[in-house]
Amino acid sequence: MRQMESLKIIIEKHTDGYVSYPIGLKGGVVGQGDTYDEALADVKSAISFHLETFGAEAFENDSLVLEAFIEETSLAA
Repeated sequence: MRQMESLKIIIEKHTDGYVSYPIGLKGGVVGQGDTYDEALADVKSAISFHLETFGAEAFENDSLVLEAFIEETSLAA
């Protein structure tokens, strides 16, 4: 497995809790929790399991995500 990688994690707040997922891994890796910290801990655990299972093949490619942006737009209905 590769050395320790730095991953960007998206954490979304919903009415019924938090959902979190990493950018840059193949497959579905998701965490959830009632709080931000619970969702973060859950996705970290899921990422560890995913990497133990798939190894370096779990990374999408050699290009790491440097930054992540969120933009909002309006669409005509």
